[in-house]
Amino acid sequence: MTIRVLLADDQALLRSAFRVLVDSEPDMEVVGEASDGAEAVRLTREERADVVLMDIRMPGTDGLAATRLISEDPSLAHVRVVILTTFEVDDYVVRSLRAGASGFLGKGSEPDELLAAIRVAAGGEALLSPAATKGLIARFLAQGDDEEPDPLRTERLAALTVREREVLVQVAGGHSNDEIAERLEVSPLTVKTHVNRAMAKLGARDRAQLVVIAYESGLVRPRVE
Repeated sequence: MTIRVLLADDQALLRSAFRVLVDSEPDMEVVGEASDGAEAVRLTREERADVVLMDIRMPGTDGLAATRLISEDPSLAHVRVVILTTFEVDDYVVRSLRAGASGFLGKGSEPDELLAAIRVAAGGEALLSPAATKGLIARFLAQGDDEEPDPLRTERLAALTVREREVLVQVAGGHSNDEIAERLEVSPLTVKTHVNRAMAKLGARDRAQLVVIAYESGLVRPRVE
């Protein structure tokens, strides 16, 4: 299948560069370009995009609001949003993940990293830039605010089995299915099954959202460096 990519950035030059790069790949194509968030949401629906490369700071409806509108639309449940940001350690990134983004990537990333990010997001995996450490989301959430654990999400954790909780803790630590399988001494397929069941029970769109839920529910606490 060809991955349908939408570009959302208010800088035409950047969009043009991304288009050339994406269209050069045999398994993906650019289906539209948006210069603001409202246009990004509209084109995502009209062009049936699979992955949206979303800038945060845009005039009018910004990327954060657009990400939330996309993630809250049941008809766009298949769409994955990857935030492109100049500043990887940024409160906007925290809010983007909470709004439904599948991950983020620095604008200074290499072309191969960007293409890999599109494929990772399209496959439903959580995406962190290569420069990010496994505990980066945890630090973002810790820096974002001092909220108490979300009682609704904490209550929903009760629906998880003991093994699903164990797997969720590992996912929140930034570990891949293969790494989790080795740690828990089970097969990668078993891990994938537990992850999918946890996502279904918690209403998570992808692994990135599982990470957010794990921290906001209080199941996992950010480490203090």
